[in-house]
Amino acid sequence: MTTELPVPVVDDPDTAGFFAAALAGRVAIRHCRDCGVDIHAPRAHCSKCGGWNTAWRPLRGTGRLYSWTVVEHQLLPAFPVPYTIVLVEPDDAPGVRLVGHVPGRLENPAPGQPMHATFDDIRDDVVVPQWRPSLPPR
Repeated sequence: MTTELPVPVVDDPDTAGFFAAALAGRVAIRHCRDCGVDIHAPRAHCSKCGGWNTAWRPLRGTGRLYSWTVVEHQLLPAFPVPYTIVLVEPDDAPGVRLVGHVPGRLENPAPGQPMHATFDDIRDDVVVPQWRPSLPPR
């Protein structure tokens, strides 16, 4: 039984920019330069205006907890239970929801809880953005 983490496809034309940004320690999202809409799930054309003038734009890497679920039944050996799947709305991309994996259970999760991006090294050439609760200001 292997405990290796699954490796995402990082050279897909629609998502390569997301993983390239993660490799550089950033979160990025596809954006339409013509009408200004954020495009998620990422693709080369804009579903709002139909344009092809899209690019990856960096995000600050902060957001708010939108939803979560705790997984109790182990599906893959690489992900021991319990773990929490989080849905985070980035502060600078309203309406977009990004998914993350948090080992264990979140302590007192609440909608709107501040979150920040972290980066999991899967291999030397593959990094996956994740989200963790931000510490409250002291």
